[in-house]
Amino acid sequence: MKTFEDDALRSLLRIAVDDNYSPALFTRKLNSREWQELHSVCIKQLMAGVVYRAICKLPKEQRPPLDLIFQWASEAETVKGHNKLLNEEAARLTELFAAEGRKTAVLKGSANARLYPDPNMRQAGDIDLWVDGGKKSVLALMQKMGYEIEEKDLISEHHVHLHPVESDVTVEVHYRPSSGNLNPFSNAHLMRFLESEIQNVEKVPEGFNVPSIKFALAMQLSHIQRHFLAGGIGFKQLLDYYMLLLHSTESDRKEIASQLSRFGLAESAAALMWIMEYMFALDASKMLCKPDKRRGVKMLDEVYAGGNFGKHRNSPEKEARTHFALRWLKRRIRSVRMFWFAPAEVLGHEFSYWRTFIRSIPFRIKMRRVSIWDIYQQQYDHSKKA
Repeated sequence: MKTFEDDALRSLLRIAVDDNYSPALFTRKLNSREWQELHSVCIKQLMAGVVYRAICKLPKEQRPPLDLIFQWASEAETVKGHNKLLNEEAARLTELFAAEGRKTAVLKGSANARLYPDPNMRQAGDIDLWVDGGKKSVLALMQKMGYEIEEKDLISEHHVHLHPVESDVTVEVHYRPSSGNLNPFSNAHLMRFLESEIQNVEKVPEGFNVPSIKFALAMQLSHIQRHFLAGGIGFKQLLDYYMLLLHSTESDRKEIASQLSRFGLAESAAALMWIMEYMFALDASKMLCKPDKRRGVKMLDEVYAGGNFGKHRNSPEKEARTHFALRWLKRRIRSVRMFWFAPAEVLGHEFSYWRTFIRSIPFRIKMRRVSIWDIYQQQYDHSKKA
């Protein structure tokens, strides 16, 4: 990451999410090429809508070239429209399942967007909808409601995709509140907490239910850790967590902080707190634990290098030219290299990988797709969605 991009992005993110942070503190005057490079970073990190809000606050002489502003404005408007679509669909599904007597909650996504100064600035993805009742009961209910359940979805231990979908929105129905940790021992403690806390949902004006901030602090920290170890995370997940911390109470933070080691999240929390301080100037009173600069720098470097969920680490063209065996080997090597970051979780990740690899073989045989690449790709795609 170039110094000007790091400095500029830090200032712009703070201007975007903190109305008390003066635009006058953005002292850099970027040239056209630098603005184009920064825009490219924002696209890879799904931060176009967020940074555009900051740009609108800048003096005219510090803004990007006019053609780039128009492009940025168009992208921000697209983000706004998609957020509206997701909110409407989440509200519709909430009422649909409520009519069947089921409690639901929107995880991450639209629930996080509500915490932003402008909920429409956050770039949305899909809808993650938790439905109460457990796997067997939820799957039976979905079939009763007329939804198709594709057999390949059953590989997942915590969610299935909704088919058919009445709108142009990807929906995952979760029968567990989280994909959890990959270490079975810490995961047992984490899931007991999440299963209990997810019962405390709140109906919001947008028409759907959201879980408590306390739930989100634990669940989304686990989500960040899992994706960081498996392939990568992006600034959207980091900014989401910053907003959670801002809206949390002292009691929320104390309870989660006291459980970090038990939940297997201590190393990732310390790394994340350093990023919260470095990128967003989060006050120490809002942190879960003491920041760990060494792990934090490593995590932030990976965020810059990989883009959202690590998808931009290599170009699609380069990935296509690389033999699948080499791609497989690189990912296994990366997993080993992450061992120092959180040893117990990395070991759990490797165990989970090979367990899923082996368990998927009967499915592939049944589908008459038994190549090693098919088995690997199915498992890898699943891990990226978790």
